[in-house]
Parts: sequence; structure tokens; C-alpha cells
Amino acid sequence: MSAQNKQVVVVDSDVENAASLASLITFLEYEAHVVNSHQGLAELCSSLENIVAVLVSDDPELEQLNKVVGVEVLNCPCYLLQNEEEYLPFPANLSKLVSGAVSAPISYKKILGVLHEADLLSNSRKNSKGEQSARLFRSLVGTSRDIHYIRELIKQVAGTEASVLILGESGTGKEVVARSIHDLSNRRNQPFVPVNCGAIPAELLESELFGHEKGAFTGAISARQGRFEIADGGTLFLDEIGDMPMNMQVKLLRVLQEKTFERVGSNKTITSDVRIVAATHQNLEQLVTEGKFRMDLFYRLNVFPIELPPLRNRIEDIPLLIKEFVNRMELNKQGSVKLDDSAMASLTKYYWPGNVRELSNLIERLAILFPQQDVKWSDLPEKFRPNQDWIAEQLEGDDEQIPSPHDSMQGAVLLPQAGIDLKNHLADIECSLMTQALEQTDWVVARAAKLLNLQRTTLVEKMRKFDISRPEDMTTF
Repeated sequence: MSAQNKQVVVVDSDVENAASLASLITFLEYEAHVVNSHQGLAELCSSLENIVAVLVSDDPELEQLNKVVGVEVLNCPCYLLQNEEEYLPFPANLSKLVSGAVSAPISYKKILGVLHEADLLSNSRKNSKGEQSARLFRSLVGTSRDIHYIRELIKQVAGTEASVLILGESGTGKEVVARSIHDLSNRRNQPFVPVNCGAIPAELLESELFGHEKGAFTGAISARQGRFEIADGGTLFLDEIGDMPMNMQVKLLRVLQEKTFERVGSNKTITSDVRIVAATHQNLEQLVTEGKFRMDLFYRLNVFPIELPPLRNRIEDIPLLIKEFVNRMELNKQGSVKLDDSAMASLTKYYWPGNVRELSNLIERLAILFPQQDVKWSDLPEKFRPNQDWIAEQLEGDDEQIPSPHDSMQGAVLLPQAGIDLKNHLADIECSLMTQALEQTDWVVARAAKLLNLQRTTLVEKMRKFDISRPEDMTTF
């Protein structure tokens, strides 16, 4: 869909405000249409195609918004244009139908972010699994190259029965990806059952997974189903699989191979129809080398690996993530908060060891400390305001060296006056470094991955992503 064919509709009875907003939308290379009521919107929607978003002006009691979302032919994201600084919560009947709100003053930056989000959400609704894809977009927030790639991987594997292994640091959203795979799969109407293998004592994990009969052990006062039985027909999510004891790894492997198991204290065989999605923040290949994880189980789980990037590698997604967290708090009537440009810029420079979970917790904390207020740089907790001491602290706590501002200025890349396409530029650098590593190691992928401090499976996926292959032949890796 070309930019000039993207349609945006403004519903506003104030002619002057509507014209001003329409001109801004046109400047952003969208085609703007203005109507003054929900009746006009219904007629316009019947005659237009490729409507990306509908922007509805605020009014007392949200009567106009209520009527707009009730228009039968409306099949695109809807946003409320709030004229007041005070937060106005959505009624329960609207909370699931409105994608968000844009508060006054309405600026170029705000409208650009909204239209970009609406464009992605609108496109996701047009494919064969519209509602599931829309939920996928809302859960995996971001427009970065990495997040787009992960969405594509999820769509590719969801419809299969392949086991999936999700890799990534703590807080990157591994369970969100697992739920997205389930929601897009043919098992979506069956249970999604999560189990944190690291949070359950080793002596209780077998009973938790497979269940037990009455009297099987001290304290077993009645029979109980295990997670495999509860998840029958659906998806079993084994989080932190790297923490599973070796004796349980053997029993899990048997279930995966034979599709059967027995409860603790019983010899009755139970058939298991469960899809396994596993996740870990650990390097399983390293654990296999150290004898702490079974190689055969690793290969059984690692049919389709998905590695999630840390938040510090996709800082362009931070503003959208913050907007999503604030929207959720508003819809749940948990308050609201706003960050000014200085605070937002500071958060993009933070290292985010806790990733998306840490960002979510920060926004919730700020909403409590500064309800309905603008948060400035000086209002942020000290560690989120980068300085030399903070950088030194990060260097001590992480193996990967983080340059100080002084060092980064010494080796800075000068920005051309005409500007650059940053995403393409960074992709070219990444591709070049991977190619150099492969050439230095005579295209032995495992050795090249070690040079780049990557897992072998990650490098393989990146080679596929950038279409990198050995020049003289197409030797498999």
C-alpha cells in the first residue's frame, strides 16, 4: 500500500481544529478526510478503502466516540483526541475498542507515532488471521527490525506442531512470545499452561508436571492432575527449562518421544497431546558442554529457536512500549503519567538489564509518584539518569563493555550533513561484521559465533535473515 493511498479520517465538529489536524496528516503523506459526525463517518467508510485510522475529537461523556466505534463498517484502529489535560478514562464498553488516546497539544511527533502504530495494526487485521494478528501486534510492541523479524517467525511456526525454544535475557518477553504462538496456532481454543521449572523445588517438579495418585508420597491426600493432563490438546510452556534437574530431563524426553506418561504412584499410562514451547535465559549449548543439560533433550526442544533481543538493542521501541504501558494503566483505571522529551531521551541511554519488565515497573512507579503529571529528566530515579558513575557501575556488572561518553566521542562516527538511513546503516555494519567473522574462521559457523559472542543458532538465523551464504558453495551449517 503506497503512502498516498493511506486514508485517515478525522471526526470533529470544530471545523478549524479539524482543518489544522488534516493539514498535519497530509504533511505526513497520508490522505486526510474530515467528517463532523458518526453518520458522515459511516458514509465515508462505505466509499473508501485502506483506512488506516479514525481520529475522534473529545466531547462531554464521550458520546461521539461511543457512536463512532458502533459504526458497523468501521474496521480500523480508533483513537481519541483529548482536548483536556486531565485524564478521562474510557467506559468499560469502549476500552477494548479504542486503540489509544492523543492528548493536547497535538504535535507532529504525537500524530506520527499514532499513525505509525495504526498503520501496523491496520495491516495486521487484513491477513487471514486478523484478530489473532492484531493481538500479536499489541503484545509484541515495537517497530524495530528485530521485533518485525520475531513477529514473522511466530507466524511461520504457529500453525505447525514443531517444538519451539525461546531464548533471551530475563524480562525480554519470552512468555509473551509463547502465548502469541499459542494464540495463532490451531490449539488456540485449548489451554495454555505455563510452568516455571526454576521456581518449583526439584522434589515436587515431577508431581507438578505429571500429577500423582492419592498416597503416592507423604502429603498426597488426594489424586491430582499434572500440567501435562491440564494442557491436553493445548500448549505447555516450560519456562526456565535450563534449571530443570537432570533426572527430570530424562523423564521429559521420554514424554516428548513417546507422547505418554504415568502419574507419580501409578502404573496407568496416560496419552499426552501437548505442544511444547520452552524458554530459558541460559546458554543451553554451554550447559550441554558442561554436562548440565542433556544433548538429546536440547535437540528435541530446539526444533525452531527464537531469540529475543535485549531492550538496549532496540531502543527505538522504548517510546511505543511506554505508550502501551500507559494505555494499559489508563484502560484499567490505574492512573496515567507523561514523560517529556528529556526524560524519554534519558531512558533510551539506559542499559536496561531488566529489559521490558524493568521498563514496565518503572512506568508503574512513575505513575504512582507523579500522577497526571509531566515527568522531567530530574524526576527520574538516579540510575536512569546516565552519568560517569553509572557507566562505571554497569561496566563492573556486565561482561560486555559499555563505552563511556568520553570514549564514544573519541571514536565517534560523523553524521553526514545529508543524514543517513540509520537502520540500513546498522544492518550493513552487522552484515559486514558477520561476514568478516565467517571469513576469518573459514566459514565454520560455531567458531564465527564465538568471535561475535553469539550462540551458534543465533548466527545461523541472522545469516538466513541477511541471506549470507558461503560464496563457493551452499554448504549447510
